[in-house]
Parts: sequence; C-alpha cells; structure tokens
Amino acid sequence: MRSIAGLVSIVAAATVCLYLLSTHLPPGPKNAAPGGEDGVAQEYRLKFPSDLEELRELAEMLKFYKREHHGYVLLLFCSAYLYKQSFAIPGSSFLNMLAGAIFGPWEGLVLACLLTTSGSTFCFLLSSMFGKQYVAQLFPEKVALLQRKVEENRSSLFFFLLFLRFFPMTPNWFLNITCPVLNIPMPIFFFSVFIGLIPYNFICVRTGSMLSQISSLDDLFSRRTLAQLLAIALVALVPGALIKHYSKTHLKVDGMNSNGTSQAEFKQERRRR
Repeated sequence: MRSIAGLVSIVAAATVCLYLLSTHLPPGPKNAAPGGEDGVAQEYRLKFPSDLEELRELAEMLKFYKREHHGYVLLLFCSAYLYKQSFAIPGSSFLNMLAGAIFGPWEGLVLACLLTTSGSTFCFLLSSMFGKQYVAQLFPEKVALLQRKVEENRSSLFFFLLFLRFFPMTPNWFLNITCPVLNIPMPIFFFSVFIGLIPYNFICVRTGSMLSQISSLDDLFSRRTLAQLLAIALVALVPGALIKHYSKTHLKVDGMNSNGTSQAEFKQERRRR
C-alpha cells in the first residue's frame, strides 16, 4: 500500500508542476503573433497532440514563443517528454515529431535521444521502487516469457535488448517497467535504450522537421524532400538488418511474436476469437 501511495504522490506532484508550467506562458514576441493581431496571440490551451493537425498547431505556437523564450520552450518540452516517458504513457512518436518541428532535425534528434533514455531510466527506477510486485502480478505470462528469454540470452544480454528495441516484440513502455523485474543491470538497460531507439527517434524527428517545412504537394515531391525520405528509409532498414542478421546466429528469440506473447498463447487467442 505504501508503494502505491508513494507512486501516486510522485505522479500527482509531476502533474501539478507540468500543469503550472503549461498554463503560465510568457508574453509572446510583440512584432508578430500566430493567428492574432497587434502582437497579441490567440489564446491557446496546451495539450499533448493526438493527430497531425494538432501537432502542426502546437508546433507553430511553440516556435512562435521560441523566438524570444527559447529556454522556456525547451524546459516545457523536456518536462512534457519526461512526464510521458517516466509514467509509461504511450505517444512518444508525436513528441519526437514535435521536437523536429520546433528545434530542427539535429537539435531535435539529440533532445529526443537524451529524453527517451532519461525518461525510460526514470520509468525503470519507479518500477523498481514501487511496482515490481504489481508488474509480475498484472502480466504474469508476459513477464515469465521475457524472463525465460533473458536467461537464454544472458551471455548476449545487451544485444538481446537491442533486438527488442529495434524489433518491438513488446512495447517500449512495457520493457521499461519489466526490466527491473527481470534483474536487468542499469548500465545495460541505459545504453540499450539510447542506442536501440536512435533509428526510431531519427525517423520521427526527421518526419516532424519535414512536416513543418512542407506547405504544398510540390514541396513533398522536391528533390530535397525525396532525398530526406531515402535517408530515413536507410536509417530504418540498415541497423535493423544488421541486428536481425546477428540475432539469427547469437540470440534465441524463437517463440515470441510482435506483441510480446508466446506463439502458443497467440494461437490460443486466435481460437477463442
């Protein structure tokens, strides 16, 4: 009971801090305002984007404030990203795209990699302190399967975790909360997240950067845009192909499918349907 109360207290405190940070926007630049007149911006309620249209609107508004309040926008973005990652809330792809739209492809990529790793580590620590017993109770079959695969790949544990990040047979948030139960050492967890999610972060950040620059179909089919799409495809395919080649000879991942359950469980679910 004490564990639940401690976790609820941390979530509540973080929620209040993020709310206060998002509702006390500094004055925008006086020479222009997005959608407003005479330098007064239209009232805009900050929220996590759930589709591309909301992403575009939020990116435009934050870029507007970033002109004179770069530090504030950076603090707000980092706080929102860490909030989602630390408490295992899905939706990091939109925040990665938002990073590319606001900060550009390279600063956005660095931010996304650092925040993904830091947030996942916070989630790991929270699970270790407050939720190990509950994770095992809520997901006994999935935890047992992962535990078995971790033991089978103990000699190549780092590359096994990299494989799971490149090919998400189980969601990233679930890996973050389960690794403490599996007794994964913190350094191995940290670097497997940092390296394993670079291609994913690159794709999302680059996509967000491109979306913020495209205003017509002509822009979409320009040589520069097509070259960027080719680069994104290569980053997505090459590391994955290398890890997959390595896994065939060094890792034991048979019996797992794309949602982290065993093939036997998957067949049972299909029969029930």
